[in-house]
Amino acid sequence: MTSDLGGRWSRRRMLGLAGLAGVTAPLGLMQAARAFPAFGLGPVADPLGDAPICKVAATDDPSGPRRHIRFAYNGTGICTAAVPVALHRGFFARHNLDVEFLQLAGNTDQMLQALATDKADAGSSMLLNWLKPLEQGIDVKLTTGLHGGCTRLFVRKDSGFKDITDLKGKTIGVSSISGPPRNFFAILLSDSGLDPQTDVQWREFPADLQLIALQRGEIHAIADSDPNAWLTEKRANGDLVEIASNLSGDYANLSCCTLGVRSSLWAADPAAVKALTAAIREAAHHVAENPDDAADIFAPYTPKVAVADLAAMLRSHTHGHHPSGAALRQEVVKITSDLKRATIIKPNTDPAKLANRVVVDVDA
Repeated sequence: MTSDLGGRWSRRRMLGLAGLAGVTAPLGLMQAARAFPAFGLGPVADPLGDAPICKVAATDDPSGPRRHIRFAYNGTGICTAAVPVALHRGFFARHNLDVEFLQLAGNTDQMLQALATDKADAGSSMLLNWLKPLEQGIDVKLTTGLHGGCTRLFVRKDSGFKDITDLKGKTIGVSSISGPPRNFFAILLSDSGLDPQTDVQWREFPADLQLIALQRGEIHAIADSDPNAWLTEKRANGDLVEIASNLSGDYANLSCCTLGVRSSLWAADPAAVKALTAAIREAAHHVAENPDDAADIFAPYTPKVAVADLAAMLRSHTHGHHPSGAALRQEVVKITSDLKRATIIKPNTDPAKLANRVVVDVDA
């Protein structure tokens, strides 16, 4: 079974995406006021104070007009908590940015549509979901990684499975055949000498049914991302054990999510892109240093999840990891090479050329 990401981004599909974006973006504008309220936070002090942060080039002009940025954001992924933190703790304002959120229904395809068709200027999501469309020519630039972690592989505690190699001949449940959990664990399977296409089976189940499917024996493992993965483990009441994650092995020091911008914005106003990147990297640092505060800020976006659970998720990620420039380029090369080996990226794609084309130097 091959990933849906392996399909071509044909001219017909791109035109279809453009048409869909024309429908979804105005709706997103109408929804944004409801989905991203101020939450009554009121005035905020300088969020940085004297705290040390990652060094980012000074790019904003506090005396000039604020730059307007349309940010595509679905408001459901705890791993992108730096984005609402940047809004509600004043990081965007500090960098002289007027950021407007365009709410999306929840999948990365919509975000890529919005960027490719000039309905949005920027967005953040899992790098594993960006690389196939980038390989196939979608015109987006990557500016920084945001963090590592958040994707997990669970089995039942009494299953006897100790690591991913024990899943040969078994079935792994995912919420999307083309999603990052499937792609990431396809890499780990390949690294372990297994063929992710033939040595395991992949079955789609909605996130809230995965645990039931596991308990019924319809699948032997669950691969998902936070918050769903974390909440599934909690609902299992100690019945699950995590045998792998995207903090396993080499991936312990790599990015999971990334910030992307439309290429035309980078060409026309690199200062705005640098300011946006600086604001979000500083917000990511705030998440790493103050996970409880970040969880409080994010909680209204996922009101059914306890703040304590959100804070615990954030602590388990590596929000202090946000590479750019050459460091991000090296990560893109590594992950692209791994996706090639897992037969998701085409065998004739040059990872270095792809990284050089899509990663821009915001610190230069």
